[in-house]
This record gives sequence, structure tokens and C-alpha cells, in this order.
Amino acid sequence: MLDRAKPSPAMRDPKLKTARAHKPRQCRLLDRLRKRYFYRWRWLLWLALSAYLFLPALPPSLRGPSSELRPGVRIYAYNLPPRFNQAWAAADARCARHLFAAEVAVHEALLLRQRRAGLRLEEADLFFVPVYVCCNFSTPTGLPSLAHARGLLADAVGLVRAEMPFWNRSAGADHVFVASHDFGACFHPMEDVAIAAGIPESLKRSILLQTFGVQGRHPCQDVEHVVLPPYVPPEVAPRELPEPEKAHRDIFAFFRGKMEVHPKNISGHFYSRKVRTELLQLYGRNRKFHLKRKRYDGYRLEMARSLFCLCPLGWAPWSPRLVESVLLGCIPVIIADNIRLPFPGVLRWPDISLQVAERDVAGLEAVLDHVAETNLTTIQRNLWDPMKRKALVFNRPMEEGDATWQVLKELEAKLEPLQQQGRRRIHT
Repeated sequence: MLDRAKPSPAMRDPKLKTARAHKPRQCRLLDRLRKRYFYRWRWLLWLALSAYLFLPALPPSLRGPSSELRPGVRIYAYNLPPRFNQAWAAADARCARHLFAAEVAVHEALLLRQRRAGLRLEEADLFFVPVYVCCNFSTPTGLPSLAHARGLLADAVGLVRAEMPFWNRSAGADHVFVASHDFGACFHPMEDVAIAAGIPESLKRSILLQTFGVQGRHPCQDVEHVVLPPYVPPEVAPRELPEPEKAHRDIFAFFRGKMEVHPKNISGHFYSRKVRTELLQLYGRNRKFHLKRKRYDGYRLEMARSLFCLCPLGWAPWSPRLVESVLLGCIPVIIADNIRLPFPGVLRWPDISLQVAERDVAGLEAVLDHVAETNLTTIQRNLWDPMKRKALVFNRPMEEGDATWQVLKELEAKLEPLQQQGRRRIHT
């Protein structure tokens, strides 16, 4: 309501009213536009300031996609004495390159990230305990030995418990280890022995990054864990390799590896649950199948020439062939019942691979023929997606979307449950 006791400015000064009336129409429009954009930019500035101040306080599940190299989880890698890691890597170059070398690759990628970010111990959400248990090449066959694994891990946990203040406040629930060998957290290459030994008591509340994963319950994955791919050197994927549907692939189905004619070996166990032996017996003389038992350093060249690469189980369900075949554009044919594959949120495995039940090996040729006649090109194109291939490779330094990056994203998703369970207070 107007205050009639006070005349308006125009009433007080008739010249003002006359000036407004004679003001050019363009000037009046410009004034309105200035006012409109002033208020609009003020709101945008307020929204930007609010996002800057308040979004970091949201839990990871409510934030938007993280930017390059910055998944929301902050992991601090402990600086353990060299006898737990660097001394093993220095003693044998194979330590950083064999199929179990994810323990080395993840450690090195986290260290580089930590240095770049200037992360301090007290700022961390999770703590990485770098113990290389797969670097002991003392066996007669030259394969990594796990005989020392439990003792080395127990020493590392004892050291961390005694000298670091963070283990005891959560009983190790916010500590991360790598178990990149056959049966993961049980730390033994034979399943029955691994099950009998069980998961070390000191690690039962921790998080394990492990290549071993199966659907359903299993004593060796009955601990908080993330399934990660086996290690394959990044240079396995040659840049000059053409798209699979454009390449000349003269091998229909390929496998090279251990295939006993007599599947019961000296330890009394049936290797590959007889699957590899059945493959050899059924298809060893079939010209469409290129099955070889002898080792050959250039076997990846054979994979790059193949349409289908067979990935049967060995002692454990997983195999490095799974990663190698994807990187080389060869459709992986997974023959391992109940296997759980890494990063299913990014890698839609049914779109880039085939799965054949162990009991259906006799019908394998018919399955592959049907795919070759129907949707072969579609699977090959899905397989050649750069994002899918990158998710299986451990780069140093870590790159957005690679295997270590995917591990961090899965660990980030575990932060909120950790908070809800009261294991520790997570500062964001």
C-alpha cells in the first residue's frame, strides 16, 4: 500500500517524469535486460558456490561421477620395510610381470596417486598394506610359491598393529590387502588345502582384492573383497591391431596350455576337473580347433589370429587367458562353472564373451558354429570397445577407467556400508 504522506519522486520533481517519458525505448529495454541477467547470474553464482561448499560432504553414493583419477575414496599405502615388498621385486624381475603381479601394480599405482595428491595418513579413508606374497620363485618349476605367504602377512599385520594407530580402532576393517593368486584369501594354490587352512584370522575383517571369485558362498571368499582381473602387461594390446571384424583370423578356436591325457596327476587331484583333458580328447584332431600342449612364447600371436579363445578352468576358475583374449580381440569362451568375473558394472561379460558349462564341452563346436553364423560381428564390436579393454589393464601411473581405477570405484562403494556398520568414522 502506498504511503500517501510521502509523494513519489516523480511527483516531487516533474522534470524526472518528463525525462523518463522521453528516454529512448532501446535504453529502457537495455535496462530491463541488465536487471534480468543480473538476477540470473546471481542465482548461477549461488548454485556454483553451494556445489563447491556442500557436495564434498555428501556420501559417495549421492555424488555424481568422479573426475579423472579422483574416485572419492582416499587410500594411504603404508611404507612397510622392503622385506615385505620391494626386496622381492628387486630380487626377481618376474615379480612385477607374472599373472599374479596385480599386488605390485596396484601398490605402485596407489603410491604415485598418493604422492601427486599429497595425501597424509590421517586423511585416509582406507589403508593399503603392501605385502608381495606371490614373488617367491623358489619352486623347482619356477612358479611362484605361497609357502611363506601366511608368515609374511602375519608379520605385516603385527607391525601395523604395533606401530600404526589405525588398525586397532577398526580391527583392520578399513585395511586393504591383495590376494592375487588361485584361491585368494586362503593363500594356498590347492582348493581343498586352501579351504582346510581357511582365511587367516587377522584378515577376516579386512578387505581383500583377489582374482578368485565364484557365485555363491565359498570359504575362501567369505570376507569383504573385490574381484580384480589377473595381471597382463599393458603392452599385450598392440595399437596397430585392426578391429576383430576386419582382421584376418585363420584359427577358428584356440587353446595352448596344460592338458593331461591322464587327468589324475601325482598329487591325486583332477586338474581342471578333467575339462581340459576332455577338450583334447574331443577336439584334438578337429582341424577347426588349434589345441597345443607345449609352451610357446609367441602364443599371443596365435590368439590374435583366432576367432574364439578357450578359457577353461585350471586349478582355480580364473585364467589370464580371459584378459589376453579380450585385449587381442579374440572372443573368450569361458568354461568354468559359477565363475564370478571382475567389474561387471563396466564389463558386460555376456556381451563380450561366451560361457559354456563344464558338462557341455561335448557340444562346444555346435555352440561356436552357431555364434559364427549369427552374432559374431556384434560380439567382436562389443569386445573392441576401448573402455572395456582398458578396464582390464593395470597402468602405472593409473589412468582413468583402468583396472586400478575400477578397484578404487568399487572400494568407494564400500565406504558407506563401513560407516553404517560403525567400523570407523569416515571423514569426508
